[in-house]
Amino acid sequence: MQRNHFDTEHNLFRDAFAAFLDKEVVPHQEAWEEAGVVDRSVWRKAGEMGFLLPWADEEYGGAGLRDFRYEQIMCEELARINEPGFMIPLHSALCGPYIAEYGSPEQKARWLPGIIRGETILAVAMTEPSAGSDLAGMRTTALDKGDHWLLNGSKVFISNGYLADLVIVAAKTDPANKHAMGLFLVERGMPGFERGRKLKKLGMHSQDTAELFFNDVKVPKENLLGDAKGGFFYLMNMLAQERLTNACGAVAGAEAALQTTIDYVRERQAFGRPVAHFQNTRFKLAEMRTQIDVAQVFTDRCVLDHNQKKLTPEVAAEAKLFTTELLGKVVDEGVQLHGGWGYMWEYPICKMYANARIQRIFAGTSEIMKEIISRGMKL
Repeated sequence: MQRNHFDTEHNLFRDAFAAFLDKEVVPHQEAWEEAGVVDRSVWRKAGEMGFLLPWADEEYGGAGLRDFRYEQIMCEELARINEPGFMIPLHSALCGPYIAEYGSPEQKARWLPGIIRGETILAVAMTEPSAGSDLAGMRTTALDKGDHWLLNGSKVFISNGYLADLVIVAAKTDPANKHAMGLFLVERGMPGFERGRKLKKLGMHSQDTAELFFNDVKVPKENLLGDAKGGFFYLMNMLAQERLTNACGAVAGAEAALQTTIDYVRERQAFGRPVAHFQNTRFKLAEMRTQIDVAQVFTDRCVLDHNQKKLTPEVAAEAKLFTTELLGKVVDEGVQLHGGWGYMWEYPICKMYANARIQRIFAGTSEIMKEIISRGMKL
């Protein structure tokens, strides 16, 4: 269905970003998959083009585009080419806002220009081996030593874990209060900050997911974001945008999977006619078309509500739940309609299937989303 969601400026931005991806990303995807990481140079090129933190103030080098539709466009175009490793949404829509929202003027002046230029790549470290969605259960600690914080602990499943130059690390700051935690800016090269193995995953092969270790890392006082005990609130406050970002990428991923499946069944012959001519195929495609359109309308409305600061955590959870579950169904149906070729890595649908599975887990599992939604219903 036709979307009336974007203005002329958005469409021009999409054209420019799509052209950038086709030139600077698509030719390198296979090599990045093999390496398990994207090349740093593409981040700098994206920064030169103004695609990183487009919402940031002009004084730091941003474009001042405080409109989440620009982030949505980038999510959609990355899904179009099925590139999970070049995580601009993580850098721009998830990590950068912590510094903009809770950073001091000095921290913003120090960090944002390099982040916007793509010279400083961001990551956020919340998840631990024994604490995922249960942030209150984390064990990483930061002790106040007067002129610095002493950071100890470990994190796992950290996206951009190898590339990151600046990691936003959540750590407990008061043993007597499970919700008292701080967010610390840990810099590449700090003594005691080590990166473990690059984790091998089902999908997202070009994404550098890693373990991080902090052994008596001395974090300067000026690297604390906001209040030393306010980190839990800061994390909770940002989750709605994080989950909306997931939803934008998931529904776009479902659309991309549908289109590649349509292309295949139009060409593939079985019993003397295209697979697309079988009723079962047409019915399956019709179901997916309908469900994706419904999900797209809902997601677009969430984006507009978010622009007006009206998106609630419960509705963001609904968007994340519905779109990621739908993505899982669409890629599964796509593999099925490809037959044996759908299981071959050389076919886009196979990679889409592998890349999609994590969407129902990270940023809060589907089960956590249901819990959030049900709490909002005041049952």
